[in-house]
Amino acid sequence: MPELKASQLVTGVAKTKTKQFTVGATAVGVAFAALVAVATGPWDSSGQRTAEADRAASPGSRGGADHGRTSAGASAAAPSAPAVLAAPGASVPGPTKHALADVLDPLFKDSALGSRRAAAVVDAATGERLYGKSAGDALTPASTTKLATAVAALTAAGPDHRIATRTALDQDGKELVLIGGGDPTLTAREKNPYDAAELRTLADRTAASLKDRGATEVTLSYDTSLYSGPSLHPLGVNENLAQVSALMTDEARTDDSNSGPAPRAADPAASAAGKFADLLHDRGIRTKGAPGPSKASRQAEDVAKVESPPLSALVERMLTNSDNDIAEALARQTAIAADESHDFDGAGRAIKKQLKKLGLPLSGAHFSDGSGLDRTDKASTALLTGLLAKAADPARPELRSLLTGLPVAGFTGTLAHRYADEADASGTGLVRAKTGTLTGVNTLAGTVVDADGRLLLFAFMTEGAPGPQSAQAVLDRLASSVANCGCR
Repeated sequence: MPELKASQLVTGVAKTKTKQFTVGATAVGVAFAALVAVATGPWDSSGQRTAEADRAASPGSRGGADHGRTSAGASAAAPSAPAVLAAPGASVPGPTKHALADVLDPLFKDSALGSRRAAAVVDAATGERLYGKSAGDALTPASTTKLATAVAALTAAGPDHRIATRTALDQDGKELVLIGGGDPTLTAREKNPYDAAELRTLADRTAASLKDRGATEVTLSYDTSLYSGPSLHPLGVNENLAQVSALMTDEARTDDSNSGPAPRAADPAASAAGKFADLLHDRGIRTKGAPGPSKASRQAEDVAKVESPPLSALVERMLTNSDNDIAEALARQTAIAADESHDFDGAGRAIKKQLKKLGLPLSGAHFSDGSGLDRTDKASTALLTGLLAKAADPARPELRSLLTGLPVAGFTGTLAHRYADEADASGTGLVRAKTGTLTGVNTLAGTVVDADGRLLLFAFMTEGAPGPQSAQAVLDRLASSVANCGCR
């Protein structure tokens, strides 16, 4: 069964609730947001990332991070942190192992977590594991696999890498080839959803170049040869993921959605090429017949190109919305950069290769895809907290979008409608975490600032849970308990 988004697992809109965290705790939380923003850059005079300012989580002058629009009923974003706030770190005491265990052990024993479970809580400043239960055991990570995909892509291809979609003239200028580079966010819509590369812009540039050459009619074909192997995920046809193709527009969605499950085009590349042909016609360039598959020769002459947002922005969007299409694209970009085969198997090898270079604990780890939809994926809580620790390391600014992309409890992305219960309120706004859900599998991994202002990293994993809502509630409570804990 495919991964279900948090919004699918919660019926109705989250109830309006009174936030129970204190002003001091909120200040600490937004201070951490400021730290991450400044470390990532670029930023404006308020200390907020310019990318975040473009799409703040709430309207008007309120602040918030670039996690996309929250759906109706979600809490408003917390105010942006003034740049003068100090970041949480080693200047405040951390919790003791014994006191933290006293708080977490009773929750960890809850039967709602199912037959298998694992946990790890790590001090971000020192790297010390403060709490661990079966932390080295490899379980099914579900969508927390995307943390591994993000780190691998950012280290292999780089945070500034952009994915190009090109046109080229082949066969002595008689054939125009639309060449896919693996950007699933390329948009054909009139309204650009989030500064994606635009098929319209590519049509503008291509038509202008062809007219400069005196050409007003071409044979249009499309090239998806960058990827190899099967395009269909082992999961099969499913609304959570399009066929993995080097060429598509708007993640092959056939509705107006930007995230979540949606009907998909049966042939993403052919659909994109058909839209491109229509755009060329509108610009005075006729095409002969329907576009067909082809492969540009080495002699093909470049005509025009457009480029995706940088990988750092794609990583943020992937993590916030648990975007499976972006995840599989980033896994392929990792394979390309790591010189592995450009298919599911090669992407899995490339991810593991990159993580090994970073010295991360990989015992039992396996990556069959980049999204976590494949149940044969395996990871431990030690690995998940290790990935977060690398991203929090001041010496690795290239990984900072792993932190800025994490959904914020009660506010954004897949956590927008969680933390609605009074028992979880202490984690609202302070827990930032990647979710993961498959049938019988629930995971949560991210960062939290505790009551004393100490930044902690955590990962909780379960298998065999009797119900998704009850398991998620316990995971949320575990993270909230860490947020509410001085524990000394």
